[in-house]
Amino acid sequence: MIGRVVEVAADDRHLAVSRGFLTVSTKGEEVGRVPLDDIGVLLAHAHGLTYSNNLMVELAQRGAAVVLCGANHMPVAWLWPMDGHHVQSLRMRQQLEAGAPLRKRLWQGLVKAKIEQQRAVLERLGRPEGAFDLLARKVKSGDPENIEAQAARRYWPLLMGEDFRRDRSAGGANAMLNYGYTVLRAGVARAVTSSGLHPSVGLHHSNRNNPMCLVDDLMEPFRPIVDYMVTRLTASGEKDVNPETKAVLAQILAFDMATDQGTTPVSTCIERLAFSLAQSFETGKPALALPRTLLPLEMPGFELRKDSG
Repeated sequence: MIGRVVEVAADDRHLAVSRGFLTVSTKGEEVGRVPLDDIGVLLAHAHGLTYSNNLMVELAQRGAAVVLCGANHMPVAWLWPMDGHHVQSLRMRQQLEAGAPLRKRLWQGLVKAKIEQQRAVLERLGRPEGAFDLLARKVKSGDPENIEAQAARRYWPLLMGEDFRRDRSAGGANAMLNYGYTVLRAGVARAVTSSGLHPSVGLHHSNRNNPMCLVDDLMEPFRPIVDYMVTRLTASGEKDVNPETKAVLAQILAFDMATDQGTTPVSTCIERLAFSLAQSFETGKPALALPRTLLPLEMPGFELRKDSG
């Protein structure tokens, strides 16, 4: 399991390790602690943080993702364990040697799953579905017609309103989306490295300045979950990133999804997807383990102040 998402957002904190716990201190006084074995993702999201080297070593040995965030709630760096899987070298070699036809078929599956999740989110919110089923069926190997972008152009106005524009540098709903995607990206990054794959070698994303191309590929089918959460938060009166909205968005990995194996948390779905990708590279056949849909559960740890429809 990916484990808990722990965020440190208060300024001037010192993070250390003591007898199997992450400890948080300020001015020499301990203000909190969390068992190291419970941590899946550590989000460092404040100014003036300091860390002990022993803490970083302990987290790396447990495979936890340590993510350093900028002012716009986007990650700027992360700690990647040197040894993610016992056959890491073999799997990375298979990943690098995968041919274009296989990579295109795998990307086709991810795009179709993302569009199907977008349709499911719109349906859950009572919004027009905009023929997303048809769009998903039109996705071909490699998505040469860029159906993903066509779906996005329909999706965001239906979800957020005609005036909404996705802008990573903006505040409000955009900032909440940034934060939610950061949590999701960290969880996917941990699953990728735990499966013995290299996060920089993507299926579709290929920006040479992006060290997380594969992570960004695999998180696509799960992005609509963040979109759903942010839409519910804005409908309840929340307008920006704050301690309450961060507490909700940090729970994304605990949401339940419907799968062929029954009800499964997002964290486990991500792990199964990464493992199935590694197997696809091994066999040369695309066989991704993708969830069906988000289950109709309320967001944990947050009461909506008014009906969001």
